[in-house]
Amino acid sequence: MPTTEERAGLEEPETPDTTRVSPAPDSRRIIRGGIAVAATLLLAGGAFVTYGVLDSEDKSADKRAEAPTAEVTYEVLGEGAADISYRGADGDKADVVTNVGLPWKKTVSVPLGASPIVNVILGEKGGTASCTLTVRGKHVQRATATGAFGRTTCSGDLPSPEASGTLEGTP
Repeated sequence: MPTTEERAGLEEPETPDTTRVSPAPDSRRIIRGGIAVAATLLLAGGAFVTYGVLDSEDKSADKRAEAPTAEVTYEVLGEGAADISYRGADGDKADVVTNVGLPWKKTVSVPLGASPIVNVILGEKGGTASCTLTVRGKHVQRATATGAFGRTTCSGDLPSPEASGTLEGTP
């Protein structure tokens, strides 16, 4: 019968398994450092994207502000009060003043391509009111409203921004 000593001698000695790599003590620091760098880069990239999105909105507002315009003067003459709506500097929507005392006058810069317009509605007491429209210092139109809830409109046309190059020398 073999002894325990003989068995140990007959068996092959154990060889270390070289396929398994034990982590070095500093590898956890390296992994954490890599995660920190990746997170920092991700945050920085997100900040640049956010800045680009916000910055592009500001540029579009600047482009609207730089759009060529024409000076338009609206004037409503008469006595009493009226409701007045007119195209303002926005160009897309009407500005409204209600129950305003006459006479009334407003000068605005209207974007080229938008049509300047002023609407006048007299109140219940009626009366007479006339609107006038002046574009770049030149009289364009005059109209008159009379009676209770009388209405009148003055409007004109402005050239498109593309055609404005031919008008830059004119006041």
